[in-house]
Amino acid sequence: MNALNHLAIIMDGNGRWAKKRGFLRIKGHENGAKVVENVAIYCAKLGIKTLSLYAFSTENWTRPQAEIDFLMDLLKKFLRQKRDMICKNNIKFHTIGDISALRADLQTEIKALKELSADFNGLNLVLGLNYGGRDEIVRACKKLCDSGVKISENSINGALDTSGFGDVDLLIRTGGEQRISNFLLWQASYAELAFTSTLWPDFSVIELEKIINEYKTRNRRFGGL
Repeated sequence: MNALNHLAIIMDGNGRWAKKRGFLRIKGHENGAKVVENVAIYCAKLGIKTLSLYAFSTENWTRPQAEIDFLMDLLKKFLRQKRDMICKNNIKFHTIGDISALRADLQTEIKALKELSADFNGLNLVLGLNYGGRDEIVRACKKLCDSGVKISENSINGALDTSGFGDVDLLIRTGGEQRISNFLLWQASYAELAFTSTLWPDFSVIELEKIINEYKTRNRRFGGL
């Protein structure tokens, strides 16, 4: 049975969920944010070490400004409202990506939640914010070059935003698309992939459990026989 230490999810389908119901796209994002809490609590109880969620990519800046503004406000609301949930479930909060491009008030909220949960030792809840896999690798290599460290697989691993979390074991994408869209490219090189047509606001821990159980039956060879 395969161990599941690092689960990554591309939370896709919020806009389509809203459109199908005649709502504005922002309604889909709002409902999608509620699913994050259920999934995080489930993963914490299951003993998964790291849950990485693709929240806002480096490419998402091309969306309409009104939608970007809403997403940033929604993120601020999430960071404030989920403090109790994080504390009650011993969850340690992290981010990956270049958060220096985010609004100053968001950076303050992120820092505060990281400090609040710094001593917790349960699930690592990782949000990808202004994150892109290619950008992360470029930033890691620049960091190594600037410090004079020889570039190797091990040194790159240590310079990535995800240093300490280990490689992704299972990557799930909701919403029906079958691509990884620049998410954790290095870390997911040997990840098992699972795609579901379920739109993110409809995704449940029941479906997550089914996907995890199926993952545990797979034969992971990592290039061997």
